[in-house]
Amino acid sequence: MMPTQWTPEQKLFPHQVGFTCPPFDYDAAPSDFLRMAPETVGVHGWMLHVPDYAHGLDQRKKNFGMMDDFVHCMARNGVDVCGQVGSNWVHASGLGVEGIRQYCADVSDKFETRFHMAGYAMVEALRAMNVEKVALNGAYHWPDWWQCTAGFLREAGFDVQWAGNFVDQGWFPTQQAVNEKRWIFDGDLFDKSFTYVAEQAPSADAYLINGMCNFRSGRGGLPQRPLHLARDMEAKLGKPVIGHDTALYWRIMKDLEIAPTTPQSALLESLHA
Repeated sequence: MMPTQWTPEQKLFPHQVGFTCPPFDYDAAPSDFLRMAPETVGVHGWMLHVPDYAHGLDQRKKNFGMMDDFVHCMARNGVDVCGQVGSNWVHASGLGVEGIRQYCADVSDKFETRFHMAGYAMVEALRAMNVEKVALNGAYHWPDWWQCTAGFLREAGFDVQWAGNFVDQGWFPTQQAVNEKRWIFDGDLFDKSFTYVAEQAPSADAYLINGMCNFRSGRGGLPQRPLHLARDMEAKLGKPVIGHDTALYWRIMKDLEIAPTTPQSALLESLHA
């Protein structure tokens, strides 16, 4: 019989983390997290499987129960903390901010394993940094996606001073043109889009970016998520730059009581305190 509880000496790593991502998305979260984590950390990924999935918000709500399956599986394998990648699942659920907080707490209690969702991790991160006014870089998200994210942030009590995606910012003529990029964009777009957003909301306390998009800003045009780019943008803008990826990683590391081993943006650097 396989054990249902893993003692410390039975675990492969002292700190074990599980990530899940939407169907048909090869997700960078396990790689990004592991590359900045101490060597005591091990990471495992679990891709959701919905055969007819087409990235619809209604499909996310319909398959919301798969979060339980994910955490159950990870808990049985000795994982300490589970993270759900994808910012839209929180508002697609229809549970609201308080409902999502309670859902994450209930799942954590049920499987005795901490569970965090990217969309709610952003709320927790902003509260921890005492942020009140924000501007949202909606990036590649469809209008109803980023508008719902902005609504979720407002429901959580934040003053969203500006929000809009790459089409609203003028970098693409249509949403279809954005979609054809499949969430990987030219490396300089991160800088250009955040400069635009900051100009629209100069009094914001922090600048946010939706979802988990990628920019060809790495060596040889390697796609990189906001995690890799936020530190330099903070130096340029003089304010925190927070993505749903960095918020989720921060929340997981906070539970594990660890901090990044490489220089990161302000949110993740706060873990050293």
